[in-house]
Amino acid sequence: MSVEDAMAKYGPSEITTDDLLTVPDPAFTAENVALVTGAGNGIGRAIALGLAANGLTVVGVDVDEDGLAEVEDTADDLELDGRFLGSEGDLTDDDAMRAVVDAAAEEGSIRYLANVAGVQHIDAIPDFPMEQYDFMHDLMLRAPLLLTKLCWPHFEASGGGVVCNMASVHGHYVTRDKVAYNATKFGLRGLTQSIAAEGEGSIRAFSVSPAYVKTELVAKQLPDTADARGLTVDEAVTQVLLEQARTKEMLEPYEVANACTFGLSKHAHALNAGDLLLDGGYTLTYE
Repeated sequence: MSVEDAMAKYGPSEITTDDLLTVPDPAFTAENVALVTGAGNGIGRAIALGLAANGLTVVGVDVDEDGLAEVEDTADDLELDGRFLGSEGDLTDDDAMRAVVDAAAEEGSIRYLANVAGVQHIDAIPDFPMEQYDFMHDLMLRAPLLLTKLCWPHFEASGGGVVCNMASVHGHYVTRDKVAYNATKFGLRGLTQSIAAEGEGSIRAFSVSPAYVKTELVAKQLPDTADARGLTVDEAVTQVLLEQARTKEMLEPYEVANACTFGLSKHAHALNAGDLLLDGGYTLTYE
C-alpha cells in the first residue's frame, strides 16, 4: 500500500462541531490565549480547533504556513466561538519562539500552552542517525521546555496557567526502531512533573498519552512499519498497532483534543503532574 493509500484509509476524519467537547469554564474567553504547537495538522490542529470552540483565542504555531491557513479557514467555516490565529515559526529556533510568545501576548493573557508538535523516524539503534535524534530532541523536548519557560511569567501575571504536553503510549511502553521518539516521550512526562513540582499549584501541568491516532504522522509511517515486518499495511495495523489493545480501533485526533480541553479546564484542577493514558488497555492489560 502506498503512503497516499495509507493516508486515505488511516488518516483523520474531517472535524465537525459535534465532535468537539465544550465545557463551561469562566477562563475560557477570548481575552485568554492558548498557545498550541504543531497546529497545522493532526492532533495539534484538532486541539487548536477544540480550544477555539471553547471561546479561547488560540495562537497556533507550525512551520507549515499552508496548514495554518487551512486551520484558520476551518475555524471560520465552523463558526467557532473563539479565534484561531496562525503563527509560522520554527520550534528549534529560540529567537523565533520568543517572537511567537511575544506576539501571542499581544492577543491577550497567555493562560494555556499545549506542546504537541512531533515527528517520527524509524531506524534500529545501530543505524539511527544522530542528527535526526538531535532534531527530534530539540523539537519534541527542548522546545516544550523553552516555551514553558517563556510562558511562565505570563502565567504568573495572569494568576496561573496550565501546560498540556502531548506524550504517547510510547512514553509508557516502547516499540523497537523508534528510539528518539520513545526517549522524548518519556522525557515529556518528566518535564510535565517538573512543571508541576515548581508551579506551586498555580501553574499546573499534565500529559496526554494516546495510543495510535489517525494522523498524517502515523499513516505515513505505516508502509515502513509494514515493510520492516514483512506485512501488509492492514496487517501492520491489526497485528502491530492494535494487537495488544483491548479497544480495537485507532483514535481520531478530536478525541485526543477533547481530553486536552478537559485537562486545561477548571474541571481538572486536581490533574497536576498526572497523565491521561488513552491507550485502549494497551499497556495495562495482558492475556
